[in-house]
Amino acid sequence: MFEYEIATMRRADLIREAEAFRQVARFRRATAGSVAGEDERGGKVKANRHRFTKAA
Repeated sequence: MFEYEIATMRRADLIREAEAFRQVARFRRATAGSVAGEDERGGKVKANRHRFTKAA
């Protein structure tokens, strides 16, 4: 019975560790995509400025 309890606690610990790892990865992806001055593809927005007319 004692080995089962240790295995259950270890499994719960691994699940928590994996969730923390996934959360860090999601945070890094979210912050990497929100850098000022870049569009969704990661290129500079200024490169396409000449294509659009100015608004009134």
